[in-house]
Amino acid sequence: MMVIQQPPEQISMTLLGRQVTQNRWRWLGIVILLGILVSAFLLSMGLGSISIPLSEVLTILTGGEPSKASWKDILWQFRFPKALTALCAGAALAMSGLQLQTLFRNPLAGPSILGVNAGASLGVALVVLTVGATASPANLGDLSFLSDIGVVMAASLGSAATLGIMLLVAQKVRNNMALLVFGVMIGAATTAMVTVLLHFSPIVQTQAYLTWTFGSFAGVTWDQLGLLGFCVGLGLMLALVFVKPLNLILLGETHAQSLGVNVGRVRVGILVSASVLAGTVTAFCGPIAFLGIAVPHLCRRLFRTVDHQILVPAALLMGSILALLADAIAQLPGRQAILPLNAITALLGAPVVIWLILRQNQQC
Repeated sequence: MMVIQQPPEQISMTLLGRQVTQNRWRWLGIVILLGILVSAFLLSMGLGSISIPLSEVLTILTGGEPSKASWKDILWQFRFPKALTALCAGAALAMSGLQLQTLFRNPLAGPSILGVNAGASLGVALVVLTVGATASPANLGDLSFLSDIGVVMAASLGSAATLGIMLLVAQKVRNNMALLVFGVMIGAATTAMVTVLLHFSPIVQTQAYLTWTFGSFAGVTWDQLGLLGFCVGLGLMLALVFVKPLNLILLGETHAQSLGVNVGRVRVGILVSASVLAGTVTAFCGPIAFLGIAVPHLCRRLFRTVDHQILVPAALLMGSILALLADAIAQLPGRQAILPLNAITALLGAPVVIWLILRQNQQC
């Protein structure tokens, strides 16, 4: 039986055509995610202890007058900044997790798993619990603008210190699970230090700090939202600079260096970007867990690619969507009680982590 072989040029054109088609579908998926994000954003405007119909939300956002005057104040003063905070926080944590998973080449890497959130919490605790009885991260509105910057810088430095230690360890420990355990231990050690600080702090500050650790998007004011958006935007702009180098690092550091990538510079850049993103969100919203580790994997499975030019916009949109969804669930529409945000993100993210661990065991 004769086998007709296609010329190499025809095979190359066929593969290129398939790649173009796949990319078109992937970008279509990103457009769909953008539509879902807009829907989730509008949904978050209407949900809460007082429900506001979607038609009234659109009327208020377009400058019209709603049926009830109080709805306008509720939306502009509380729900709109809260939704913007959730959007920024979700995008920042997702981007931070994507960078860390690529840098450490560990599917379980993330701000919460590697102790980055704990390091940022320690930085916040050192500033807040030692400043004065009136300053607490649960009510950052009591702090001046310079104090807000101090809290953000402390959180970023705390997360950077943790990531720096993890980078040094990653040079010597090549086993992913061992590196994961080391990150958990770093997180436990920093949490222990925070516990010691809490033990010697006034009861009012201790209670406020513990409430802050539950996580919330609702405590950010309009003034603080500007600082949050600026810091997150700065971290994301720095992250975008290293999109192409991240793709090359997936092939291995040696191969990336042979292609002209300055791996040391990329490491430092990712360290700074991930620290600013995770530290800023932690300073204003508390240590939000699991979004950073779950979102990148959901995007890889959904888009079936490891190309960061696709994964970056997908992760930004998916992270914002899940943050808005978690906040909506925490609000329990029609009730006065609000669930801790970390409880909701854990319910969303823990199954992803469990699935990853089971998958790794099957591959071993």
